[in-house]
Amino acid sequence: MSKRIGILTSGGDCPGLNAVIRGTVKSCAQLGYDCVGFLKGYEGLYDPVQYVQLTPKSTVGILNQGGTILGSTNKGRFAAVKGVEDRVEIAQHLVDGVKETVNQLDIDGLICVGGDGSLAIAQQFHEHGIPVVGVPKTIDNDLSATAFTFGFDSAIECATDALDRLHTTAASHERIMVLEVMGRHAGWIALHSGIAGGGDVILIPEIGWSYEHVCHKILHRESQGKKFTLVVVAEGAHLPDGGIVGEENAGRQIKLGGIGKAVTTEIERRLHREARLCVLGHLQRGGMPTTFDRVLATQFGAHAVRLVVEGRFGEMICSRPPEMTSVPISEAVHRVRQVDPNGPAVQAARALGISFGDRPADEVSHGVFDIKLEHLPENGPDNLLETAELAVEAALAN
Repeated sequence: MSKRIGILTSGGDCPGLNAVIRGTVKSCAQLGYDCVGFLKGYEGLYDPVQYVQLTPKSTVGILNQGGTILGSTNKGRFAAVKGVEDRVEIAQHLVDGVKETVNQLDIDGLICVGGDGSLAIAQQFHEHGIPVVGVPKTIDNDLSATAFTFGFDSAIECATDALDRLHTTAASHERIMVLEVMGRHAGWIALHSGIAGGGDVILIPEIGWSYEHVCHKILHRESQGKKFTLVVVAEGAHLPDGGIVGEENAGRQIKLGGIGKAVTTEIERRLHREARLCVLGHLQRGGMPTTFDRVLATQFGAHAVRLVVEGRFGEMICSRPPEMTSVPISEAVHRVRQVDPNGPAVQAARALGISFGDRPADEVSHGVFDIKLEHLPENGPDNLLETAELAVEAALAN
């Protein structure tokens, strides 16, 4: 009897899913495994069971295609997460049904491609003896166990392109342009696209901000002859009062979105300036994957097969350059990896004069590269820290 591996894609779609499928299928063929793909995520595993045979021939040409040929869903009977850290137990009859499907089809290992919520389901399957392997997928790049998730690079490429386009129209009409991007409770997309796209203000969940500081940055730019401003807002950024803008859904995670409108409206009210809002939404999930995402997704697919071959079930493949390693799925889920407010990317942004809305415009870069006292030479001059600060400020002023 031939060996067989199953694969499914669950949760929100993103560029690179088809590259994972292709990488899995081609690796299976090389290693002597048959491969079947379950349709519509976890829903295809049970009543009615829906799957297709996958071969290198049937996956020709999908490497550069967005979306997923297997279909996906983030709703339905297998929803396992209702909040950032809230797990919902999958009904026992569903778990038993999946077990029966796996046994009847002689599946040696089931590769589950998904984000935090989808992998929480895979973890429950593992706890019930189903041979699963996880592959991390999210444009938000917020899984703690892996340095990168495929889909993220493609998403920031989309957001950066939007900022490039907004830059020209903002400059032409001397407007304030607000771009709302995805990312849920992490600001990776906003931070990276904001830096790459020449944003002037970046608002993210990890750094508290105020309208006063945002408006001060806009007025400060105008005083320097810069009559337009680009504001990038992460959908999960908290309002100054600590609230989150979104739509509550009973039994499900909050549907984030709308903070861009709140920011745009308040800027117009306070400054009496013309402001415009652009919400990228699902554009960030669509289109062809970037080269980086194609390579990363292909590696994930191939190494997921390796985990199955080695019998390392209940683990998730992860990228920790230069290694492609794995961790228990239980260590990967429910732990959101957020932007470090004092990390190198934030430091670089501040050094460029980008505001995070937490400081007055004339203090954005103040002390950004402070030397930590514990790192000073034991017999060094007492004024070394002050000298370094003055040197940085002078360099930025020029």
